[in-house]
Amino acid sequence: MHEMSIAESVLQIIEDTARAEGCARVKTVWLEIGQLACVEKEALRFCFDAVTQDSIARDARLEILEIAGQGRCIECACNVAVTARYEPCPNCGSLQIQVTGGEEMRVKELEVE
Repeated sequence: MHEMSIAESVLQIIEDTARAEGCARVKTVWLEIGQLACVEKEALRFCFDAVTQDSIARDARLEILEIAGQGRCIECACNVAVTARYEPCPNCGSLQIQVTGGEEMRVKELEVE
């Protein structure tokens, strides 16, 4: 389950940021996750709750913001929405779509005390 390593990495970012900013407690974490990032959101929530138990983010709420997948069709040169890998271009039917967005993941914002 790679969601555990993701949760641990997010916690490290939270702790580093809180230490640098002199925060006592993290209340909410907004995490942007691309639709094509291959992350199971409920598993990530479970892992986040587990790794934050003895940390500055104990009982913090995790808000997951999904970023839509995007791609560019090599055949017709159109920018298209991508909901899954290897789906055909909605304009021309080609399977040659280069993913240009929706794979990213980042901590967008923290609510702290």
